[in-house]
Amino acid sequence: MERSVRSRKEAASHMRHVTIKDIARIAGVSTSTVSRALSGSKELSEATRERIVKICNEQGYRVNALARSLIRSRTNVIGLIVPEVTNPFYAEVSLGIETHARQLGYNVMLCNSQQDTKTTEELFGFLTSHQVDGIILANSHSDAPRWIQQFAPHLPTVLLGTPASLSGDEVNSVCVDNLAGGRLAAEYLLSLGHRSIAYLGHRSGSLTHQLRLRGFMEVLGKEGLTPTVIENTADSSSIGAGYELSRKLFNEGCPHTAIFAATDSLALGAMQAADEFGISIPDDLSLLGFDNIIYSSLPKITLSTIDQRKSLLAEAAVDILTQIIESDERDEFTHRMIRPALIRRSSCASIVD
Repeated sequence: MERSVRSRKEAASHMRHVTIKDIARIAGVSTSTVSRALSGSKELSEATRERIVKICNEQGYRVNALARSLIRSRTNVIGLIVPEVTNPFYAEVSLGIETHARQLGYNVMLCNSQQDTKTTEELFGFLTSHQVDGIILANSHSDAPRWIQQFAPHLPTVLLGTPASLSGDEVNSVCVDNLAGGRLAAEYLLSLGHRSIAYLGHRSGSLTHQLRLRGFMEVLGKEGLTPTVIENTADSSSIGAGYELSRKLFNEGCPHTAIFAATDSLALGAMQAADEFGISIPDDLSLLGFDNIIYSSLPKITLSTIDQRKSLLAEAAVDILTQIIESDERDEFTHRMIRPALIRRSSCASIVD
């Protein structure tokens, strides 16, 4: 009988609800450290995180997502606003953001602004009314930092695609180093012997495009060269825009040996137009893009390009946003810049003397 009573007591002890305080006591750390370990925070070492997770598993501790949401007044949902998810670049970035956010315990609510300021404002209101914990705005428009300050002044936000640090805006931002990307493109084409080069698809309203062009012209200028700049007045840097701009260029008789397209989508449009005009790439014309979208590596395309390193951009945006959400620290602003990389494929060739 005594043995039976002892067994019931032991069972009751094991069935006791294990709290985060229990885990912290066993691990010899604070409750906030346990919380960071379970949320995947980068502030902890992998060894510490693994040790805490192991203790949680051994003790049968499970995070109650609903309770955590109520206690912290959080939903574990973040909003993501992109100009257009049909754009291959934004489609890949969106997937990267969703994947990394899920790993950290967050779900993503995806919205498309359709390149419209009014729609962007409405989407900020929509996401705020649905009590998202924070918002990532993916946009390269020069007014994007102002939109965040105006539409979501009290909500954790991160701007992806525009270097807010350059204009002094008090906005958290993540972007590729577009200035360095433009320089990298010019240096590569010059190394192949090209001297007559066109820059295809500059959009004056995009700070991203302004920086790419500036870096490109800086390097060419040092060699005493001035590229032909072909402006894009369309709302987006689409394949269709690249096709129309290139058709016009080829109709007028393209004198250049190389084209640097501001985006891969523009470059794909240029490829289509070149094919219609019987212009061989790269035998007659070298073509370099920017973005390294998934289509660029296809066997019949193999576009040389400047890689934005989209996975790093996506992870950085999520990390910055979730750290703000979980720490409630909003007095400082983070500006993270990712260095681009040159991807050599077969759309560029050396000039033969």
